[in-house]
Amino acid sequence: MEPDEMNTIPNGKGHEAGEETTAIAIKSQSDDAAHTDRTPANAEANQAESSEFMPNADDKKTPRFTDFEGKTSFGMSVFNLGNAIMGSGILGLAYAMANTGIVLFIILLTAVAGLSLYSIHLLLKSSGVVGIRAYEQLGFRAFGTPGKMAAGIAITLQNIGAMSSYLYIVKYEFPLVIQAFLKVDNPSGEWYLNGNYLVVIVSCSVILPLALMKQLGYLGYTSGFSLSCMVFFLIAVIYKKFQVKCPFDDYAHNRTVLGFNTSVEADPGGVKITPEGDPACTPHLFNLNSQAAYTVPILAFAFVCHPEVLPIYTELRNPTKTKMQHISNISIGVMYIMYLLAALFGYLTFIDKVEAELLHTYSRIDPYDTLILCVRLAVLTAVTLTVPIVLFPVRRAIQQLFFPNKTFWWPRHIAIAVTLLTLINLLVIFAPNILGIFGVIGATSAPCLIFIFPAVFYIRIVPEEEEPMRSAPKILAACFAFLGVLFMVMSISFIIIDWTSGTSKGSSGH
Repeated sequence: MEPDEMNTIPNGKGHEAGEETTAIAIKSQSDDAAHTDRTPANAEANQAESSEFMPNADDKKTPRFTDFEGKTSFGMSVFNLGNAIMGSGILGLAYAMANTGIVLFIILLTAVAGLSLYSIHLLLKSSGVVGIRAYEQLGFRAFGTPGKMAAGIAITLQNIGAMSSYLYIVKYEFPLVIQAFLKVDNPSGEWYLNGNYLVVIVSCSVILPLALMKQLGYLGYTSGFSLSCMVFFLIAVIYKKFQVKCPFDDYAHNRTVLGFNTSVEADPGGVKITPEGDPACTPHLFNLNSQAAYTVPILAFAFVCHPEVLPIYTELRNPTKTKMQHISNISIGVMYIMYLLAALFGYLTFIDKVEAELLHTYSRIDPYDTLILCVRLAVLTAVTLTVPIVLFPVRRAIQQLFFPNKTFWWPRHIAIAVTLLTLINLLVIFAPNILGIFGVIGATSAPCLIFIFPAVFYIRIVPEEEEPMRSAPKILAACFAFLGVLFMVMSISFIIIDWTSGTSKGSSGH
C-alpha cells in the first residue's frame, strides 16, 4: 500500500502544528497506533505515516495529522465555509421577520449567529486537545461508539435535509424560469417544464461531477461564484424595495397569467395581494403569531455549517485553531449581514404579504420581470453549487460509520455519492414543502450539531487537569447544551401544535 494512499485514512490521530502540546494528545496518538493491526503491511504503512507527519524525532514541534497535506488557502476556505452557511435558508428569512417583527428578528438572528461562533470555538478546542478533525471521531473519543453513531446520524440527517431543500428550490423555480424565458403561459405537460425531470438532470449534469471530487478545497472556486450569485440576489432585493409601491396590485388577476404561475395557483391558502386586502403598509417592530414557531428553527438551519468546519480545517494550508476561528468569524459575520439585509428589505417590500419562499412573492407582482428572472437563475445556480459542499460531510460520516479503517477507494467514493444523490432526488420529488424541511430539520438535528454535541464533547474531551468540571468554561458549556435541549423540545412542540391546529402553512407548497 502506497504511503500517499495511507494518508487518506480518516483515523483522526495526532496534533496540529503551532498549538499547545499536551501529554494527553501524545498519549492518545500512541494509544491509537497501538490498537492498529500488527500485520507487516500495516506496520510498514504506519511507519510511512509516522515518517510523513513526524519527519524529525528531535523536532520540538507538535506532531500533526491531516487526511492529506492541506493545500487550501485562507480565502478559499472562507468561500467554502460561507457557501456551506449560505443556501436556500435566505429565502425564508423575510417570512421569519414578518412573523416576529424587525427588532425581535434582529435579536434572534444575532443570538443564533453568536451561539454558532461559540459552538465552533468548542469544536476547535476539543479537536485541538486530542488532535482529531472529524466530528464523528470526536463523538467516539467522548462517548465511544454511541457518540460516533449519534454524530454521524445527526450530520447525515441535517445535510440530507439541507441538500433536499436546495434541490427543492431547483424543482419549483427552474420550471418557472424556463416558462418565463419561453413565454409559455399555459404549460401543457412539456417534459422540460416538469420540475422532477429538471432536478434529475441538474443532479446528474452539474452536482454529481462536482461531488465526485476527492478534496473539498477544489470547490473553493465554485463556492466563490455561488456566493457572488447570492450577492446579486441581495442587491436585487434591496433595489426592488424602492421599486415596488405599497399597496400594490396582484398580477394574478389575469387568469392567463395565473395559469402561468403554477406555484401561486397551487396555493389556495395564499394571501391575495390587492389594495383592498392590504390592511396596512407599516412594518411591525414586534409581532408574534402561530408561524413564529418556525423562526428560530429557520435561523438555526440558516447558520448550520458545523459538519463542514472540521473537513475545511483539515484541508487548510498550515492549519491552526486561531486561523480556523478567523475563517469562521469572517464567514458567519458576512452571512449575518447578508441575512439581515435580505430579510429586512424583503419584509419591508411586502410587509405581511411576504411568503415562506420570497421569490414566489415577487411573482405575484410580475412573473415576467426580467430582473427577478435573473435573480431566480442566480439563486438556482447558487443552491446547485452548494449541494456538493454539503454532500462531503455526509460521505465522510458514512465512511466513519461503516468503513472507518478503509483507505480511499474510487468505486466506494463514487457509489456513496450516487446513492446519496439518488436518495435526495427521491426525497425532493415527494417532499411536501420547503417550510416543513426547514422546521423539522432545524428543530432536531440542527440543535444537536450547533448546541448539544459541541458542548458535551467539550466537557468530556477537555481533561479535568486543564479545566475542572466546575470551572467557568465547562459550566458555560453545560448551560449551552441545556439551551440546545430546551430549544429542541420547544421548537418541536410548537411545530406539532401548529400542524395539529390546522393553521399551518406546511402544505402551502413553498
